[in-house]
Amino acid sequence: MTTTNEQAQVAELVARARSAQAIFDRYTQTEVDEVVTAVAWALINPENNERLARLAVEETGLGNVKDKVTKNHRKTLGLLRDLKHAKTVGIINEDPDNGLVEIGRPVGVVGVIVPSTNPIATPMNNTLNALKCRNAIILAPSPKGQPSCTRLLELVYAELDRVGAPRDLVQQLPTPVSKALSMEMLKQVDLVVATGSQNNVRASYTSGTPAFGVGAGNVSVIVDETADLAAAAAKIKASKTFDNATSCSSENSVIIVDAVYDAMLAEFAKVGAPMLDADEKQKLQDTMWQHGHLNREVLAKPVSDVCSVVGLEREGLADSAFLLVSETGIGADAPFSGEKMSLVLTVYRASDFEDAKRLASNVLSYQGKGHSLGIHTSDPERPQNLGQEMPVCRIIVNQPHCFATGGSFDNGMPFSLSMGCGTWGGNITDQNVHYKHYMNITRVVRTIPPREVTVEDIFGDYQRKYLS
Repeated sequence: MTTTNEQAQVAELVARARSAQAIFDRYTQTEVDEVVTAVAWALINPENNERLARLAVEETGLGNVKDKVTKNHRKTLGLLRDLKHAKTVGIINEDPDNGLVEIGRPVGVVGVIVPSTNPIATPMNNTLNALKCRNAIILAPSPKGQPSCTRLLELVYAELDRVGAPRDLVQQLPTPVSKALSMEMLKQVDLVVATGSQNNVRASYTSGTPAFGVGAGNVSVIVDETADLAAAAAKIKASKTFDNATSCSSENSVIIVDAVYDAMLAEFAKVGAPMLDADEKQKLQDTMWQHGHLNREVLAKPVSDVCSVVGLEREGLADSAFLLVSETGIGADAPFSGEKMSLVLTVYRASDFEDAKRLASNVLSYQGKGHSLGIHTSDPERPQNLGQEMPVCRIIVNQPHCFATGGSFDNGMPFSLSMGCGTWGGNITDQNVHYKHYMNITRVVRTIPPREVTVEDIFGDYQRKYLS
């Protein structure tokens, strides 16, 4: 339950946002694009990026500075590429053949739930999408990530001042952020974008405000007998170790077909990923989950920290890039089959490709349905086969998974930190959430020459086949 004071605090932010947005609504496309570029510079500026990344790691204890700098830069620059030529103001599309003119309109005030895993990249991504469509935005950072978000907004305000745009276009909830304040924000804004825990997503859906949420990640990747094993191992390592596996798109399990199982483990060993023995695996499991929840002492931490906390003392193990655990079970009694957000990769052995699909389907049914599935293969048919059969919205082919799902410069996915999981994941969208989700479209409809059909046009073949 929120108090009257909390309702009033949020109402004041929303009122200021609406006033700023009313001014912004009158901006031309050129002026809007200048604001977007200015705000993005607050993070693209290398000095700012380094400082913010360091602050985020210090505050949240998640990830590492080098990779956060890369993530902040890459995600922001990639999004700017997507936004550069997009039309969001005035007439954005004309279809004279159908008598339609589409006009871009703002949604108003956007409220965003920000996870602690990405306290800088996620606010920037959402802010740029919202501003591109002439909206105001209010951020609800996690308590651990709030200082980073506050510093980011200070830098954003300097850029808004530079181009003469209202500061109140971008705001955050007051310190200290509380669940009650966040829940009240969900009720008062015009659109919600929720990334992070499924509790936050469900709260967004039940707030009464239109909401885009994302499903849980628990990525599996299949390595079949036709794969380039060395390339697969290198790509999985790059993805799994990036920012200490904070991404929901990092591989959580690999399913290797029997014909190349031993050879693939050898390739993993070459890239610094050893397999734990049964005793080591049990020690890790006993420490990694505390009362059914992931232990923050191993969450997104370097392998050396994990080994220290767990008590894994095998020589050289602490120097590993990531750790492998062999598993046969799937479900609550086999916790390694779920999302781990740590430098631990679960390994399944499949008899063949059909068995690999069965295992992948079972893993997804336990956790991660709708999100994505990867495959390393040289067979051109198998990715399409997975796309026909697996309950996911993305099949990532021969790529480092966490880089590919959220948009990459070498694939066609839009840059985003919010991956919709469709009805499989309980979401309204199956797309990467991007600028079009932050915009209303008004359609001007004119008459065109009639395109009438007859009963014969529609039912002729059916009647001849079944009724004659």
